[in-house]
Amino acid sequence: MKKSWFLVSMVAFASLASAQGEVGSDVAAGKMLVASNGARLGAVYRVTEDGSAQIIVDGKMVTIPAATLSVVDGKLTTSLSKSDIRKLH
Repeated sequence: MKKSWFLVSMVAFASLASAQGEVGSDVAAGKMLVASNGARLGAVYRVTEDGSAQIIVDGKMVTIPAATLSVVDGKLTTSLSKSDIRKLH
């Protein structure tokens, strides 16, 4: 019984890791971040340990939560708008 529980938990963890890996590998310093409407927001300055992207907006460092990041048509995209991002700093 313990082995099957362990196997189920490992499969669930692997699925979660691979789902995050798809976006995580695309979050890299220098990569352009765009809003969902296609507006360029800026280049990723740094990636935090949790996979969040940090960009500079209006001269201030802003952290874009990893949960809002995805890859759309090969571009690193956030679901936040530029006005949402300005409210973060």
